[in-house]
Amino acid sequence: MKILLVVYDNDSYIHWFPIGLGYIASVLEKAGHEVAIYSQDYHHYKDEHLTWYLDNNRFDVVGVNIIGGYYQYKKIIKISEAINKSKQRPLYVLGGHGPSPEPAFYFKKTGADVIVIGEGEITAVNLLKAIENRTSLKNVDGIAFMENAKCVVNKRTPLVENIDELPFPAFHLFPVEYYRLLRMPHVENHEFVFPALSGRGCPYKCNFCYRMDDGIRIRDSKSIVEEIKFLKKQYDIGYIAFADELLMSSKKRTVDLCEEFIRADLKIKWDCNGRLNHAVPEVLQLMKKAGCVFVNYGIESFDDRILKNMNKVLNTEQIVKGIEATLSAGISPGYNIIFGNIGENRETLQRGVEFLLKYDDHSQLRTIRPVTPYPGSGLYYHAIEKGLLNDAEDFYENKHLNSDLMSINFTDLTDDEFHASLLEANKALLANYFKHKAAQEIKKAEDLYLKKNTGFRGFRQS
Repeated sequence: MKILLVVYDNDSYIHWFPIGLGYIASVLEKAGHEVAIYSQDYHHYKDEHLTWYLDNNRFDVVGVNIIGGYYQYKKIIKISEAINKSKQRPLYVLGGHGPSPEPAFYFKKTGADVIVIGEGEITAVNLLKAIENRTSLKNVDGIAFMENAKCVVNKRTPLVENIDELPFPAFHLFPVEYYRLLRMPHVENHEFVFPALSGRGCPYKCNFCYRMDDGIRIRDSKSIVEEIKFLKKQYDIGYIAFADELLMSSKKRTVDLCEEFIRADLKIKWDCNGRLNHAVPEVLQLMKKAGCVFVNYGIESFDDRILKNMNKVLNTEQIVKGIEATLSAGISPGYNIIFGNIGENRETLQRGVEFLLKYDDHSQLRTIRPVTPYPGSGLYYHAIEKGLLNDAEDFYENKHLNSDLMSINFTDLTDDEFHASLLEANKALLANYFKHKAAQEIKKAEDLYLKKNTGFRGFRQS
């Protein structure tokens, strides 16, 4: 069968490589299907161009995956309109974090024929087999479909327990030369960056987080090294941005991976998402030796009561020790703090601001965003139970209109007080960041004019 996978444009200048679609493309090719990629992200095509493309190129199936953000929701409506207008409209399959918890709503809004729920590799192959053989969709695990104006949700597909059995993403189908221009903390202008996955899932269950599947599955360290070596040789990649939810899932896992990197003498830079309860000096020093330059931490709050309400399984003492150990190891920490979870107030927000100001190493601009109860998360169902939210349509159409604006107010503040508090918090963080950047530029000027620095390359930057 001829399959078209659509990579939508999220309005970035340089996009992340779509790893999920890369894996889907790879397993579909392995199953004997002809796969093409529609790179709207790379070309910045208008949505209407997809209609033209489908009108002039015949496909059996068109597939799109989407996450649950406000921009992505609006985007999938436009993409769906473009697909549905085609004179040669293929079977339309939708997947991803967005539609998985609320398939009935997404059918209503997109007109898709099938929604893949959860992990897609096995399901996609079985779905296409059923379509080819014209057998009932009721026999395909892991999907939802409409029948007699009702949404039918089949049982879930068992997870790929050994994810090392999956082939590498189908890099050859994508414009890797474009994706490798991604910029990350501590990358040099001459270095190419590319994402990879060290595992799937997360063992924690924070109340604001939605993931399609429970638990965590770790890739074998040797398989990861093999993929990195391929990316280095084929595409000259010198910096790996680990895109999975949590590389630092345990001390042992992190140590095993770092030791494999060192044995392989990879000579790469890399970053990852980490947990501060595993951020101890001996592990971080080994990470530094293995090439790690940046760890992005989900701190979320600097208040023990709020951390407990979030089910974060973390406390402020661990946060401070972990951040100080990260800085001492010579690795930049990324700070993620959100505001507005159950029990939050101005004081808990201010503690977060003070923490960020104290420990910021200025490797990234960080602001504080409001918490968003994405469909599928515990906080989403809490909001419905408390009468703060009606359903998915209320969330997407009325509440979640921008990630930097509050969607649901779980605090005792009025909406205006909530946003005024966030404004003051972020004014302090922005002023601190740009004060440091101004000092850096002034130092460059002093070195240029007073010390005659001949290596100076100009103040202008894009």
